Amino acid sequence: MLNISQLYLQLGNKVLFDKADAIIYPGHKIGIVGANGSGKSTLFNLIRGELGGDDGEVSMPNSWTLAWVKQETPALAKSALEYVIDGDVKYRELQQQLEQAEQEDDGAKIAHIHHEMDLIHAYTIRSRAGELLNGLGFDTEAQQQSVMSFSGGWRMRLNLAQALMINSDLLLLDEPTNHLDLDAVIWLEKWLTRYQGTMLLISHDRDFIDNICQGILHVEAQKLNFYSGNYSNFERQRMEKLAQQQAVFQKQQTEIQHIQSFIDRFKAKASKAKQAQSRVKMLERMELIAPAHVDSQFNFEFKQPTNLPNPIIKMDKVSAGYETKTILTDIKLNLVPGSRIGLLGRNGAGKSTLIKTLSRSLAPLGGEFEHSKHLKIGYFAQHQLDTLQLGNSPIQHLIQLQDGLTEQEARNYLGGFGFNGDQALDPIDQFSGGEKARLVLALMVFQRPNLLLMDEPTNHLDIEMRHALTMALQEFEGAMILIAHDRHLLKATCDDLYLVDNGTVSPFPGDLEDYHKWLLDQQKLESIENQLSDEEPKENTAAAKKEIKRLEAEMRKEISPIKKIADKLAVKQSKLEQQLVEIEQAMSDSDLYSDKRKGELNQLLLKQGELKSELDDVEMQWFECEEQMEDIKAKFDIENV
Repeated sequence: MLNISQLYLQLGNKVLFDKADAIIYPGHKIGIVGANGSGKSTLFNLIRGELGGDDGEVSMPNSWTLAWVKQETPALAKSALEYVIDGDVKYRELQQQLEQAEQEDDGAKIAHIHHEMDLIHAYTIRSRAGELLNGLGFDTEAQQQSVMSFSGGWRMRLNLAQALMINSDLLLLDEPTNHLDLDAVIWLEKWLTRYQGTMLLISHDRDFIDNICQGILHVEAQKLNFYSGNYSNFERQRMEKLAQQQAVFQKQQTEIQHIQSFIDRFKAKASKAKQAQSRVKMLERMELIAPAHVDSQFNFEFKQPTNLPNPIIKMDKVSAGYETKTILTDIKLNLVPGSRIGLLGRNGAGKSTLIKTLSRSLAPLGGEFEHSKHLKIGYFAQHQLDTLQLGNSPIQHLIQLQDGLTEQEARNYLGGFGFNGDQALDPIDQFSGGEKARLVLALMVFQRPNLLLMDEPTNHLDIEMRHALTMALQEFEGAMILIAHDRHLLKATCDDLYLVDNGTVSPFPGDLEDYHKWLLDQQKLESIENQLSDEEPKENTAAAKKEIKRLEAEMRKEISPIKKIADKLAVKQSKLEQQLVEIEQAMSDSDLYSDKRKGELNQLLLKQGELKSELDDVEMQWFECEEQMEDIKAKFDIENV
């Protein structure tokens, strides 16, 4: 196991850890959360041995192999595939030994090395590396390209694939989804749930943590506080602590009222769409999580736009792309105040092309494109971080947008985005990616747009800032188009989903779970089509679809009895959670903590403990059912695709 005992570390004038303790057991997957600067990445440096603590101990078995994602990628001429294979150091060592043995014509040594290579499954290494790369967005052609030919974001994907290639006992992942799109995030999540080793995950993607981790290590007040369960459970448990602090009670109530007003408006619009109904349920659950964010330093909102034209933009049979290449055709969109669209689609399908066309940075290639004369666009994309003026402070950036804005007014506004004290006056030259992203968002919000075009706005943002952005977007009165790999943000802010695929843009009739299924079906179809193309090139599509239907029928038959058990457990889990909510609501009554009601409080605490224990058992049974169903799905993927 990984044991952190009485850890003390001071860097400069700042104490990061003071008598911090934690135990991570083998095979556990733990999410590491905490405010920026609290010491999460420093903790990884301590575990890797790159940094020593001033006191205390960080220990693990000597036999453990560690893996983590490199932050730098050399500009190599070798192919992406070979670079990823380099992650398996044992294989490369045996490969060199085999070459030496063959040169020496040592038959016994050659046989021994082949046996060693068989033990580490060396003969499937190229297919395993190819699978990793394919899951992270590299097609067969891209896998053969040189490392130096890829941009920084794609090189980080290569480093991630290389880390996953290592046969590790402990995997350290620091924001692994930052440079991924939604498709790659879904694939990575599935891969990590099957990882057999111990894993520590730093991430600001709450759904990603929820679906992978069984425990949370919260870095706060120089301590390591452990919470059982996933991130949602952590929020609920933290809420219980904060709910007893009278000083923050009023802010909690304001936050809950803010969420409830959106739920009320959202329900009125939801109609009967499956995706809308699922988001209503998710938003209702946000009443429970809101108090876990009451001490956040981020607090801002979109002011009502100066003008709200209707329609804002109208597109009819529009073609989009570049002078030499058309990417999308026959686009039909009618953006009106209140339009909230999330864009789905595989990497390279044209999502960013659509955003650029809407922003008018790309001229449409054909069709009717109409926009209101009062159109005011708030456009966020990662390249805009580079448009910030070096040498200027956040206040200088803001004052440039409005004549007569005083420094104090600018300070007050920027404080909601976490730029407090001297930082509001500091030049941005040394700002982190997250700080620059927050500043770009602050400048965009300040200009009161009526159309938001947001391409991966959560990259580099921590959980608290993502929560604040989610809350602000829920109240935005204009139109919004959003591309995001953060599923929580998509579910919480978008009323409609559109799919960009095969050169078209069309409404997607489902939710994000349906999109995941759609992705799997597309992968199966493409794989079977590729197999059949060598044998029956003229009839591959019909045969592939027929084969998919047969496989799905077999899979459903195997899954059905397990799913019935899982559904019953889910219902029981929901009832237990509701009972816990009722107890938590009762415990929020400050009078309960008076001496005269001590007996009542003890009864509630006893009942709460019993319910939590029962809920843990039910959740574990449900989790086992889910694992069985995932194994069945994986079996069909492996055997038939």
